[in-house]
Amino acid sequence: MRISLLQYPIIWADKEANLSLWQQRLNKLIGTTDLAVLPEMFTTGFCTDRMDLAETMDDTTVTWLKQRSAETGLALTGSFMAAENGKKYNRAFFVTPNGDFHYADKRHLFTMGGEREYLSEGNKSLIVHYMGVNIKILVCYDLRFPVWARNRNNEYDLLIYVANWPQARIADWDILLPARAVENQAYVCGVNRVGDAPGDLHYNGHSLIIDPRGRVVEKLQDDQEGTLTTTIDLSLVEKGRAKFPVWKDADQFNIITP
Repeated sequence: MRISLLQYPIIWADKEANLSLWQQRLNKLIGTTDLAVLPEMFTTGFCTDRMDLAETMDDTTVTWLKQRSAETGLALTGSFMAAENGKKYNRAFFVTPNGDFHYADKRHLFTMGGEREYLSEGNKSLIVHYMGVNIKILVCYDLRFPVWARNRNNEYDLLIYVANWPQARIADWDILLPARAVENQAYVCGVNRVGDAPGDLHYNGHSLIIDPRGRVVEKLQDDQEGTLTTTIDLSLVEKGRAKFPVWKDADQFNIITP
């Protein structure tokens, strides 16, 4: 599978402008990749105090995602602010060109950024099977909680984190992503935004893909705007698990959710 990591700025709270820019970027990828990974809250930035920007599943963003996926032939993943049953969520999604739309909500809400004040936490994992690859998608702060990423019985081959992870804590990002790859014997892809946001926040990217041994396969550089496309080799996952099957000794616990 070919994967493209899109590392760009996000215009604060301006859905229309962001969607226009993302459309231009995705159009350039037609025929060159299979899956495009967008950052967390790709239409708005991390606007936790702008709940008026949250959308239903019948609104602009989901419609746009389905249309773009069908037109470009690309599967798309990322997150956006969703509204459902009187609650708001930071919703991860995975949409395919044939119209399948999968989603789950961010489990760990970033209290220090006001997320818990406005949003509700999710209680299920998002794992999809696409082009022969089992893919799990998590959102930003979820990276700090390895139990939620636990690869029980090798249920996924690729773990994707979409994020708005600021430069002030980017060293943690650089450490935790390889750790998730090694402990789960899976590829890990992390996509972060770049640019500035209110509150003196600066985002410097460091989007990358890591192999199951924790080695960086490809990486976008500090503050670099652009798209990185690479191919993952599932045989590396399969050989590693067969040769060193640490998963057989893992605790067989179940994650209990409300």
